[in-house]
Amino acid sequence: MLLCAAIVALTVLPLWLVSAPPAAAPGGEAPALFAGADDRAQRAIGDIAPGYKPWFAPVFEPASEEIASLLFALQAAIGAGFIGYWLGLSVARERAARDSQAAAPASATSSQAARAD
Repeated sequence: MLLCAAIVALTVLPLWLVSAPPAAAPGGEAPALFAGADDRAQRAIGDIAPGYKPWFAPVFEPASEEIASLLFALQAAIGAGFIGYWLGLSVARERAARDSQAAAPASATSSQAARAD
């Protein structure tokens, strides 16, 4: 029962405590809801050195910030999938090696007992 209450609390509390996104000012630009550390870094560099020009241009520029966020989440999911696959494969290999080592002395003991008879 306590586990169910914790699950409900972890689900409901963030939705209840989150504030509404700020509305766009009349005639102004909508706030960057999907902005991340890159945008903050660009603003900080602009504040420190207003005449700075980047060395490189992006190879691919997403159509919107939502698509950029989606692509980042997709990249993270693919990376997590590869890491999970590698971990599962290495655990299965180690388990198979341990089982074969455990089976080898038992088969050697039974073959030695058969030779003695």
